[in-house]
Amino acid sequence: MHTKDARAIGETEQRIYGLAAWRETPYFTPRERAALAFTETVTRLSDTHVPDQAYQDMAAEFGPREIAALVSLVVTINAWNAISVSTRAWIPGSYNP
Repeated sequence: MHTKDARAIGETEQRIYGLAAWRETPYFTPRERAALAFTETVTRLSDTHVPDQAYQDMAAEFGPREIAALVSLVVTINAWNAISVSTRAWIPGSYNP
């Protein structure tokens, strides 16, 4: 779903395929890298506790409103993922009301 949307707005195949290894590729800007790193640390909150350095790196690239928007997006996507995983939504026929 997300890759289809990304392609529709002009995202390159190279960047889409490189996303899983974003730290090792040259395809992402410092701003994008800050967002990706912050997204990972917020997603892994129970392990990372969002270190001060992660927030400082984000704040160096984004303003307060942008940070609030990104946190809102990450938390929302993580909530949908938690619902999907816990209800086995990806398994056909797993939902039987």
